[in-house]
Amino acid sequence: MSVTIRDVARRARVSVATVSRVLNDKGPVLDETRVRIRKTIEKLGYVPHGTARSLITRRTNTIGVLLPDIHGEFFSELIRGIDATVRRAGYHLIVSSSHGDRGEMGAMLRAMRGRVDGLIVLSPDMSVPALRSSIPDSLPVVLLNSVSDGKSPFDLINLDNARGAYSMVEHLASLGHRRIAFLRGPIPNADASERLRGYRGAMRELALDWTEELEFPGNFREDAGYRAGQRIARMPNPPTAIFAANDAMAIGCLAALREAGKSVPGDFALAGFDDIPIASFISPALTSVRVSIAELGASAAERVLHGVRARNLHKRLHLTLPTTLVTRSSCGGAPDSNERNVRLNRTNGRRRTE
Repeated sequence: MSVTIRDVARRARVSVATVSRVLNDKGPVLDETRVRIRKTIEKLGYVPHGTARSLITRRTNTIGVLLPDIHGEFFSELIRGIDATVRRAGYHLIVSSSHGDRGEMGAMLRAMRGRVDGLIVLSPDMSVPALRSSIPDSLPVVLLNSVSDGKSPFDLINLDNARGAYSMVEHLASLGHRRIAFLRGPIPNADASERLRGYRGAMRELALDWTEELEFPGNFREDAGYRAGQRIARMPNPPTAIFAANDAMAIGCLAALREAGKSVPGDFALAGFDDIPIASFISPALTSVRVSIAELGASAAERVLHGVRARNLHKRLHLTLPTTLVTRSSCGGAPDSNERNVRLNRTNGRRRTE
């Protein structure tokens, strides 16, 4: 026999209405009472009837996540941060990918209508007006890494991509490099454009030896980095340092350079962007621009849940998260002592700095 809401109320010594308020996260309930009801629900194994509940509350207790791709560590870390946060709030995820197809992204947005209480959208190459035309005004939406004109009807959380790229070029220049190659991300893509802007700005302001031949097309995947590495290894006047717009391309480039008999950091300094988990474990460990990817996901989840609770009547937030330069052995010299401690803790299953 299935457990009912009345069973929960009887065991927790409260009214059915109080249990309902806890389940729907609606109305005042003392913290002590809320905890007791949650424990009773867990102990009895009570599962609310989803369809009936959504008809009453107009909620599905589901958050949608729309991504341009789900391949690679960046997206898995992002989803991990989102999932951990929404689950603590009693929500579940629906994750879908457009595979970089704008038309597919629009179709997915329309398909989510009525199925989710809020949306997190990472679509760096899709404009805000195009998104707005596919999303009902009542649905809370958080955009990640999207271009803003300051008047977006959505919450926006971006990364300081340009500053991060600038700081990497600055670091490579401090090591004596003047010819620094750059492996670009896909076009159009807001992240890629901002990282390219930071690279070019630093090359210009630091009076480094920039030429068009130092920029190589990319797609944020290992194969593009591999092709660029092959080309660089054959150049008659090669750069002395290579900066990839993400770590995946840097890793692909490293493989090509090794096949060509080149060493890193002996023949080339090599750096990436994102600081995905594997970056500190490859050999040589990769210098990168650290983005707290899971934190980015958690921030987006917290914001969309806030919008759900506020019935999308909240003040919109436009936030830019900072990046951090992490130096490791792929650029030569001793890695940062802080980073050494982080690596040691990772191998012991911890993630903290001592």
